[in-house]
Amino acid sequence: MSYLPNLRHLRYLVALHDHQSFSRAAAACFVSQSTLSAGIRELELALGVAVAERNKRSVRIAPIGHHLAARARRLLRDAEDLVALGRDAAQPMSGIVQMGVLPTIAPYLLPRVIRALGQRFPRLRLVLREDKTRHLLDQLADGRLDLVLMAFPYDTPGMESFMLFDDAYRYVSACGSQALAPGLRAFDPGDVADGDRLLLLEHDHCLHSHALPALQRAAETEHASFSSTSLHTLVAMVAEGMGSTFLPDLAINGGIIDGSDVVVRPLGDDANARSIGLCWRRNAARADSYRALGAFLSEWAAENVKPWTAGRD
Repeated sequence: MSYLPNLRHLRYLVALHDHQSFSRAAAACFVSQSTLSAGIRELELALGVAVAERNKRSVRIAPIGHHLAARARRLLRDAEDLVALGRDAAQPMSGIVQMGVLPTIAPYLLPRVIRALGQRFPRLRLVLREDKTRHLLDQLADGRLDLVLMAFPYDTPGMESFMLFDDAYRYVSACGSQALAPGLRAFDPGDVADGDRLLLLEHDHCLHSHALPALQRAAETEHASFSSTSLHTLVAMVAEGMGSTFLPDLAINGGIIDGSDVVVRPLGDDANARSIGLCWRRNAARADSYRALGAFLSEWAAENVKPWTAGRD
């Protein structure tokens, strides 16, 4: 009977692949460096191949090591799903859920809903990680996350999604801006005058990639400037008269413009809202629990997440 590597050794391999360092990999696995090194050697003897090239100063993952680490990651994810399936059957909506969330959502939604979530599911513990959409989805696919709270539309092959609520965009400019003169109708990209700057987030940020016609047209104008990774930074720049921007209702109602000398106006009728939703791996062991979580969040949002209306800014 051939030798089968144990899960502990596979975890060591994945950690070494991720950290490219025996010391950092050992720290991530909460073992000593000698223990991790011994485990990697045992795995190499069992597989009959070296997974890493070592010297006194560095470690380099061998080409075969990359392939083995990818397979090991999938095996570990399946093993974790097996345990999660049993636990979820015994105690639904309990235990730890690793959830990724966008920085354009987390500070404006989670502080409001966490208390209600804890009251509804007291045995459920959310461990949160903020990052950009693509990074979060990569971690979800690798099994490093269970769920992602994100904004759609976004291509999510191999995933299941649950829509929670829509989040419309508004045009935000400094008080006294020429583009926001009294009586101006809903914003149109043509309203941006010569010399005005449209401040947007980075190209790979979800607020730029969504199918929002007004944003897409405006982003293509000669006035567009992709200049920030933070909505707070955009608001500060707008308040100082450095340009104008687009913000979602969730951030506006969450207080991001409070105390700032800015004005909010609606977009045209063809401006689509982004949709906030949950995303998880298709056929995930705890998919029923994720749907139950989505149903609760959707019900909560219907009562607590309201669109911005004129006069509230």
